[in-house]
Amino acid sequence: MRIAVPDLISNSYFPAIAAVELGFFKAEGLDAQLELLFPVPKTMEALRDGALDFVAGAAHAPLHAFPDWKGARLLCALSQHMYWFLVLRSDLGARRGDLQAVKGLRIGAAPGPDAGLRRLLVEAGIDLERDRVQVGPIMAANAAGVSFGVTAARALEEGTLDGFWANGMGAEVAVRRGVGTVVLDVRRGDGPPAARHYTFPALVTTERRIERDPESVAAAIRALVKAQQALLEDPSRATEIGRRLFPPMEAALIAELIRRDLPFYDPSISEATASNLNRFAREAGLLSVPVAYDQVVATGFRHLWNQ
Repeated sequence: MRIAVPDLISNSYFPAIAAVELGFFKAEGLDAQLELLFPVPKTMEALRDGALDFVAGAAHAPLHAFPDWKGARLLCALSQHMYWFLVLRSDLGARRGDLQAVKGLRIGAAPGPDAGLRRLLVEAGIDLERDRVQVGPIMAANAAGVSFGVTAARALEEGTLDGFWANGMGAEVAVRRGVGTVVLDVRRGDGPPAARHYTFPALVTTERRIERDPESVAAAIRALVKAQQALLEDPSRATEIGRRLFPPMEAALIAELIRRDLPFYDPSISEATASNLNRFAREAGLLSVPVAYDQVVATGFRHLWNQ
């Protein structure tokens, strides 16, 4: 069973990582192998092409490979709300919530997550062309086995970027090294109010797997929910995983980042959440038609969210 994440050294998809590393997939009878495949559009293409069984990634990302949700379904949320941070160089003196500070800057953002930043800036009245805001990928992040957030923090420290849009790990590393200032933490209310509801991290699979092997799908959801619960009960368990998979600094930080995220550990995907996701996807040009809730979410497995 091949399960991929587009960023490994991160808190973003950690419940899926924990479900593998703490043995919850194995306990459900699934021999799970965790893989890093970046960027998330490429991850979803591999899912579409049968090279992967499940992906833990941004909820809007399947639309890069499954137009108008044809062929893919969200199984459960890894956590709630849009989860990336906008971090700017600390020497710019930007204040929390001041989006005017991005004018004239180079902002690193991974393909897929960049759609959230672009839409957020538009809603805040920032015109990327008029205000000379450059939003684009970080070349160093394209190498195999590289995690985006940590690479973004390093690029900020080296002065090749003015800011980045990335996960909580990248933000924390940049702040602790004194090179970055968090300007937006959208999940916790910064920025345009609608931005919090654009997307969220989710477990995704194909309609093909749901039809052919529904029990493996149910087992994967149960494993994910159990991992969330284990972290809720004892976030320090993240440290043992970090020591196996992360560099030393990031391994020491992961339990604290998970502790901060615990209020958002809810596997459910409500109709309102799916509606907000689709609204964002249409505004971002990723969805061409209105789509019903059960065309986005594998509703036959909803009962597993609360077990």
